Amino acid sequence: MKCPFCRNLDTVKESELSFAIFDKHPVSRGHLLIITKRHISSIFEASSKEKKDLFKLLENCKDYLDEQYKPSGYNIGINQGKHAGQTIRHLHIHLIPRYKGDIEDPTGGIRGVIPQKRIYPAK
Repeated sequence: MKCPFCRNLDTVKESELSFAIFDKHPVSRGHLLIITKRHISSIFEASSKEKKDLFKLLENCKDYLDEQYKPSGYNIGINQGKHAGQTIRHLHIHLIPRYKGDIEDPTGGIRGVIPQKRIYPAK
């Protein structure tokens, strides 16, 4: 099966070594994917130059989303490997805008990938 990221896509932003597209199945309005141009599956395979480029584009995309959508927060994540939920074996970073009231209690944020671990125990 061909990689869905290794073809011409409608890019939102682009840099020397990476590009950004809107997620086809967004978690929220403005959900972007920042993707390496080189087909690699893991952040651990990326060169230092690629990592620097990815994170610079991530910042540029955040500025774009701030201007276009005005979110009140962000979740940023990389699903790395099958058991972490990676379904497309091409390195990409999720930049997920969050909005006040989009869920009742956002406590725990990204910990919500395992729902019973999302809320911290009472002290």
